Amino acid sequence: MGKHLSYTLWALLCCCCCSTQADIFTSISQMTDLIYAEKDLVHSLREYIKAEELKLAAVKSWANKLDALTRVSTSDPEGYLGHPVNAYKLMKRLNTEWLELESLVLQNPSDGFISNMSTHRQYFPDEEDETGAAKALMRLQDTYKLDSEAFSRGKLPGVHSNALLTVDDCFDLGKTAYNDADYYHAVLWMQQSLKQLDSGEEAAVSKADILDYLSYSVYQMGDLPRAIELTRRLVAIDSSHQRAGGNLRYFEKLLSKQLDEMGQAYEPASEEPIQLGTYTRPKDHLPERETYEALCRGEGLKMNEARRSRLFCRYQNGRMNPRLLLKPMKEEDEWDSPHIVRYLDALLDSEIEKIKELAKPKLARATVRDPKTGVLTTANYRVSKSAWLEEEDDPVIARVNQRIADISGLTVDTAELLQVANYGVGGQYEPHYDFSRRPFDSNLKVDGNRLATFLNYKDEPDAFKRLGTGNRVATFLNYMSDVEAGGATVFPDFGAAIWPRKGTAVFWYNLFKSGEGDYRTRHAACPVLIGSKWVSNKWIHERGQEFRRPCGLTEVD
Repeated sequence: MGKHLSYTLWALLCCCCCSTQADIFTSISQMTDLIYAEKDLVHSLREYIKAEELKLAAVKSWANKLDALTRVSTSDPEGYLGHPVNAYKLMKRLNTEWLELESLVLQNPSDGFISNMSTHRQYFPDEEDETGAAKALMRLQDTYKLDSEAFSRGKLPGVHSNALLTVDDCFDLGKTAYNDADYYHAVLWMQQSLKQLDSGEEAAVSKADILDYLSYSVYQMGDLPRAIELTRRLVAIDSSHQRAGGNLRYFEKLLSKQLDEMGQAYEPASEEPIQLGTYTRPKDHLPERETYEALCRGEGLKMNEARRSRLFCRYQNGRMNPRLLLKPMKEEDEWDSPHIVRYLDALLDSEIEKIKELAKPKLARATVRDPKTGVLTTANYRVSKSAWLEEEDDPVIARVNQRIADISGLTVDTAELLQVANYGVGGQYEPHYDFSRRPFDSNLKVDGNRLATFLNYKDEPDAFKRLGTGNRVATFLNYMSDVEAGGATVFPDFGAAIWPRKGTAVFWYNLFKSGEGDYRTRHAACPVLIGSKWVSNKWIHERGQEFRRPCGLTEVD
């Protein structure tokens, strides 16, 4: 605006001061025109000053707000980003709001700011990052059954903070879902945006815009009476709305046709507000979605007294390993079959910090192996960043690898590098197998439930053939942080949930002694609700284990 007004002022000066008319003072009429021209100049000057003052006030307000915000965020970056709303709003600020500020400053040249902005902009999140953070909030909402109202007010399970979502934030979340044809979440967040706007909260978005998105999303969810009611509200606000009138006629005609076909009378839309549970969430690609998410919430656990009586704790010396004789590991049973154990004090705090320090510069979006091609790629069902550490990186890596070998009794000479993963906002890894699945052997003798599990999931190429080290026989998973909420490791097949505890590690076998995959070990990393989850894992392979873990007598020993 400042630049535009400067050009206007310059143009007016040219018109009034560069006239080619001679003896202008001899004509009162012409002089009168100059009076009005001068008035316009003063008005333009006042508008220019006002625009500059408003711009400066806006910049000052932004700076004051960010100054207070960065003092909080930099005091404990991981703790701050551990709250999903803070993480989403950081993505939104850097992708959208800072760019709006840049545009404001660009209206009047400010070389220092623009130079600094350009330097840092290459590191800013992009549209994809902001969208990803928005989808992460929706993933958390689904997994932990969080009401939009509570979410927007920072009332997460066991936590109440001032990380709030504004009307515009809720609208943007709904719009992200809408643009992805995810009308279920679009309804939830547009409804929340409307509710906060109706309560008197100020916003840049208009009520008409919210109703426009909300009414069409409700229609897509199959609720014609409510879509009609919302569209009527939109028409009442803006009778000239480009789409509202046509949509209303279409919705009414469609509903009338449906009622005639069913022989039913028209019933007004429910006056109950739209909330979590009003509509059913559409099914997706994951067959055990409900079981998986229930376990993440601590529901549906199949731990009972009979099973608990078979779980023990003990000192473990790694089959008389000399390095563990004087200081054996504390081992706790987490599950009986398949056998999953937890080791206490598996990592020292100093080792954890060193591993994180080594991993941070190398962190990149975690990949998965495409089941059809065997090629590594990113996927929406695995949301984390990971790094691979070698023994040459630091003596602590060699020490940790040796400890894993000592505890497990297996060689790590053929194992993969130590993988370090950090799960941020909504970070997860949906149900998966650690081992590479081979074509199903119809002669394999398994019970009906196991057979169904075998057949439910596609085979994939032998992903580790080129390594020459065989399949992943076992997984050793180190928890390098506590997680305030969420982030459990769950096993949907048998209903187990293992919660992160800093410094501990869990271990299980992925393969039977025969080399056949144990399909019960399909597991998942639940979305992190509050906090930052750090883990490191060692995938141990078959080769070299021939005398350490001999074959059994049957396929499923």
